Amino acid sequence: MRRGHTRSLSPSRRFIADLLWASRAVEAVTFERCMHLAPLVAARLESATRFGWCAIFTKAYAHVCIRRPELRRAYLSFPWPQLYESAENVAAVAVERDLEGEKAVLIAHLSNPERRSLAEIEAWLQRCRHAPLEQIGSFRRILLVTRLPRPLRRLAWFVGLNWGRQRSRNFGTFGVSVTAGMGAAAVGIRGPLTTILHYGVFKPDGTIDVRLTFDHRVLDGGNVARALCELEDVLHSEILAELRKDHIEEQSLPSVA
Repeated sequence: MRRGHTRSLSPSRRFIADLLWASRAVEAVTFERCMHLAPLVAARLESATRFGWCAIFTKAYAHVCIRRPELRRAYLSFPWPQLYESAENVAAVAVERDLEGEKAVLIAHLSNPERRSLAEIEAWLQRCRHAPLEQIGSFRRILLVTRLPRPLRRLAWFVGLNWGRQRSRNFGTFGVSVTAGMGAAAVGIRGPLTTILHYGVFKPDGTIDVRLTFDHRVLDGGNVARALCELEDVLHSEILAELRKDHIEEQSLPSVA
């Protein structure tokens, strides 16, 4: 039998290892709601711009979080156990990029998604997916930290996660992690954030399973069940109205002969 060989951890693997280390104390629980979004699917197909579902769900969930302060709270373990409540939303969206010859998952941060249009969020996502890595601030910070020795990396994570305002700025207030575009989705996710939104693949009837993985130290199941219900309401109201407005504005543009 041929012998294998060892390989040092790449920056991508070091980042994921540190992320899971930082998540080791999180009491993660996942709730799921089957949402009926056929009108939203139809409106998206008719809109002038085919917005990605990641942009749509990120904005919709940001609306829910800004209305529910408990979703903007985070568990701090140092110097004593306490909760920090952020005044604003910062979405932490997982983005797959090529890094040193392999696929790497990096985290991009967007402040106040609820105040932005779907077009702005979609443009930001496309930039995060295609712009040079050094042009994205959160990517630069991740790559900088991953090059530090392990003790310094772990210290940076520990301090960052327990320093209220900086935690929101550097790690986000909620996460979004999506692989449904590739035909598969996670049932549960580990991460240091209080809530992480993820969802499955749309069924032919326009239904989709939407999931929230949450830190049980911060939230109880009732909070999350109500948040998922409100998320569906936001998708059928604010988001649907924005998609229909985009379609109407496209139709009102004068045609060029």
